[in-house]
Amino acid sequence: MAVLGKIRERSIILIFVIGMALFAFVISGVFTDPGMTSQKPIGIVNGEDISIEEFRNQVDFLERNYNLLGMIPVNNVWDQTLRAEILNSQYKLSGIDSGKDHIEFILSQNPSFNSDPRFLNDAGIFEIEKFIDLIIDLKTTNTQSYEQWKNQEQIFQNQSNEQIYFNLIRSGINFTQKDGENEYLVQNNNVDIEYIQIPFSSISDSLITYKNSEIKKYIESNENEFKVEASRNIEYVMFEEKPSLDDENVIKSKLQSYLIEKKEYNNVSKLEETIPSLLTAKNLEEFVNRTSEIKYDSIYLPKGSLASDHANMLFNLNKNQIYGPYLDGDYFKISRMLDKKKGGSVRASHILVSYESAQNSNSQITRSKLEAKKEANRIMRLVKGKPDSFSELAFEFSDGPSKDQGGDLGFVQEGNMVKPFNDYIFSKREGSVGLVETDFGFHVIKVVAKQDVVLLASIAQKNIPSDQTSDKVFNLATKFEINLSKTLNLNALAVENDYTVKPINGIKVLDDNLPGLSNQRRVVQWLFSEEIKLNDYKRFDLSNGGYIIAQVTDITKEGLSSVANASFRALPKVLNSKKANLIIKQNDTKLSLKDLAENNNLEIKKALALNQKNATISGSGREPLLVGHAFGLDINQVSDFIIGENGVYKIKVLKKNIVSDSENYESNKFNFIISYQNQLLNASRSNLDNSVYQSVKQKADIEDNRSLYY
Repeated sequence: MAVLGKIRERSIILIFVIGMALFAFVISGVFTDPGMTSQKPIGIVNGEDISIEEFRNQVDFLERNYNLLGMIPVNNVWDQTLRAEILNSQYKLSGIDSGKDHIEFILSQNPSFNSDPRFLNDAGIFEIEKFIDLIIDLKTTNTQSYEQWKNQEQIFQNQSNEQIYFNLIRSGINFTQKDGENEYLVQNNNVDIEYIQIPFSSISDSLITYKNSEIKKYIESNENEFKVEASRNIEYVMFEEKPSLDDENVIKSKLQSYLIEKKEYNNVSKLEETIPSLLTAKNLEEFVNRTSEIKYDSIYLPKGSLASDHANMLFNLNKNQIYGPYLDGDYFKISRMLDKKKGGSVRASHILVSYESAQNSNSQITRSKLEAKKEANRIMRLVKGKPDSFSELAFEFSDGPSKDQGGDLGFVQEGNMVKPFNDYIFSKREGSVGLVETDFGFHVIKVVAKQDVVLLASIAQKNIPSDQTSDKVFNLATKFEINLSKTLNLNALAVENDYTVKPINGIKVLDDNLPGLSNQRRVVQWLFSEEIKLNDYKRFDLSNGGYIIAQVTDITKEGLSSVANASFRALPKVLNSKKANLIIKQNDTKLSLKDLAENNNLEIKKALALNQKNATISGSGREPLLVGHAFGLDINQVSDFIIGENGVYKIKVLKKNIVSDSENYESNKFNFIISYQNQLLNASRSNLDNSVYQSVKQKADIEDNRSLYY
């Protein structure tokens, strides 16, 4: 009591002390957590910040409008934003800025605008003034749409700037007639040689000694080949929350209870009431919606839409017959057959012949209704004369959106098409071809196939684990995690407990979906946190229930690959270099081709019509150095040893074909030169946009902070 009394007396002091402690805790975060005072931009390009707020808005827009989730929209937005920022800096350097005329031109070329009746004059031509009037009206009547237009206008301006920028560069790329002449000679001058190849494989790897320092030196000398991104390797054990057999039996029992009519006492009415079953319920839709986790669906289904393992049984039920419980995906179900329609789903193809005043008619269609009818009859005769040509005729003549599918509309159910079309396809047998008129025009129709369909009433309960099963999985994962903290050996612990260990290698900082593990961004963020170390481990929740316990098995930093990781690529190069030196040392450099072949038990090979544009030698692979040497030798001259890609060579030039020495060249020289000049020009301009962008991107100063936010 004395203690309680003292606490009461000093309560004001205690409140003050606790309050100050909380205040200190909160205020300290303001000064220690950089995120509380200022946010890092999502990226910095050439000193210009990319706002995280604007970036998030664009990501949200993609996710809302295109049903994209996770890293896909993030990466898409990043690529688009990066391109825009990098190219904008080039526009500033070049003094490029699109004006009103450029935007108007882009609008006039865009089908979304130039085919919109609102912006067309009486002659059917796009009129920019009509479009401007709409924008002015939006500014006062619909500010949200006006803001959307301003964003779209900026996109169009960027497109115009980009077009001007690349056109300027494209116009600056030119080749002289001398360039054309050189290209012609490089492609058409050729040599015939005979050669000896002593392959590297003739020396066993066991005869070559090397040091890791030599591999390291090779890696450093060829750093472009061995640059690597930061990456992580992990191994993990999965603890899945799956329903046990007992859990499934409970769900099945619950479903079976809906097959039995019951009597229950109602405390409100003080009367005994009858609870109907799936078979006896008068208001079947209300009964299913009350008892099922999937709402009642009145759509008739073909056999292919039913649960694959049970489709035959379900499809062949008699009216009001019950089937189940059965597993359909993630749900156990019981189903009652309500109705079956023979030929209730029809696959049809059509060729639409529209006319000027028909519904949804394209503005480019100018034929009259009478002309459309004559054309439809003509196509009808073509179809009947050659029924197998329906798809080809649809590609050629149809005015409908199914034209690109050869007129195929897929399977449709009764009531889904306009009445004349619907009446025809459901009243005719398979293979029938006919002509039908609707508000859209004249349709040449072919009934391709018919399916029977059924209507089922199903009660579904999701097949999920019970609380007891979930607790058991949690306890197993917790026990494994505790034991791992003692041994740090995930592999050994998994073997001891009969768990499967799964590896994932080469995880990058912006990865999201890992092999076998979808939507695991949290794992990646942990792997690339500053404090991560080899053998660190952590438990993560799975989105569909359960856990994984992951352990870090390798950490690769950005930069040059380590000797251990790159030796499988670098070591063969080091060995081949040493083998080349050994081969040359073992053979007299003054030997003729014949003597060299005899000493090494090899044959002298021939390679004819080698040119400098294609340095591939049949039977020996690509050898550009060898071909280059050949052009530097005189006829019958024998080379020194040449270290190639696939072995050590010695060659002798048999013949040189120099096209500039021929009479044909002199008489057609100008045409040859112009042709190859244009060839160079077209090749250089064909992939110019991407090549230029990649070049300026490589030189840009880019800071990527996506991993801080996503």
